[in-house]
Amino acid sequence: MLLRGEQLAAHLERELRPLYVVYGDEPLLVIEAADAIRAKARQQGYNEREVLTVLPHFDWGQLLAAGGNLSLFGDKKLIDLRIPSGKPGREGGAALQQWCQNLSMDNLLLITLPELDWREEKAAWFTALVNAGVALKLIAPPLAELPGWIAGRLRRQQQGADLESLKFIAERVEGNLLAAHQEIQKLGLLYPAGQLSQQQVRDAVLNVARYDIDSLREALLAGDIGRLTRTLDGLMQEGEAPPLVLWAMSEEIRALTVIRAGLDAGRPVDLLLKEAKVWGPRAAPVKKALQRLSTATLEGALHHAGGIDRLVKGIGQGNVWEEFLRLGLRLAAAKQ
Repeated sequence: MLLRGEQLAAHLERELRPLYVVYGDEPLLVIEAADAIRAKARQQGYNEREVLTVLPHFDWGQLLAAGGNLSLFGDKKLIDLRIPSGKPGREGGAALQQWCQNLSMDNLLLITLPELDWREEKAAWFTALVNAGVALKLIAPPLAELPGWIAGRLRRQQQGADLESLKFIAERVEGNLLAAHQEIQKLGLLYPAGQLSQQQVRDAVLNVARYDIDSLREALLAGDIGRLTRTLDGLMQEGEAPPLVLWAMSEEIRALTVIRAGLDAGRPVDLLLKEAKVWGPRAAPVKKALQRLSTATLEGALHHAGGIDRLVKGIGQGNVWEEFLRLGLRLAAAKQ
């Protein structure tokens, strides 16, 4: 059974299953979900806990042995299995599938994993876990949803803030929910319950955003000038290598150029996206960008990227980061 993160609390109020899989791209959400399951297990009498971490050369016999070792006091056991790589391997996959065939409420297995790609989610071992137990895929909210997420966290500590303040916090903790959590807790320590003023929020919140290449690509596709500017500035301040930034921007521009040319020739967009290997959550932003960008704009951007490539290699004069921003602004423009 697959659950969304927000469904976990209601699920645990109703029941506790013998198998849980918690995975996703945001450590804070994974930690909180696993903590909630462990707390419920303690309430249900799982007083013994064994932690197993799957490192290279891990002996999967330990998992099966943990399930077979009875407590001297007759307590039920929580087995906390952590797979940091997200890849149990052939032996591990077989052990997990074997476990699924012999579930028992005497042993609750909690598996934590990092983000998995679509291939891993379709693997036989993972499918067996989902069918036998409860799986929670935890994904960080995108920037547009982050103010609402922050508002919910503030309500937990009996505080509130207006939309502008929520957006202010969101922009400064983008991509880093652990930092967002810390900032929200700090507001709870600094100020009493009630509505926070914009000045209180601005005085308390630090600029702790973790800028990354994925954020840059998202801002580029969305034509979001503010986010693009903040992200490029953050990447520069963090010492990101210009060749990596150029590669990320160029890859998006090349894909858009090829798809735009196909659209101009009358070909269906879904086929063009498939040929360009654009699928999943990336497809919608690419489609939206194509509505804004013309062939002439994209070809000009490709030429501009070529000039930046020469700058990165030390050929010519100019500031590489200023050119990155000019290139981004060029792509944020309306269709020409």
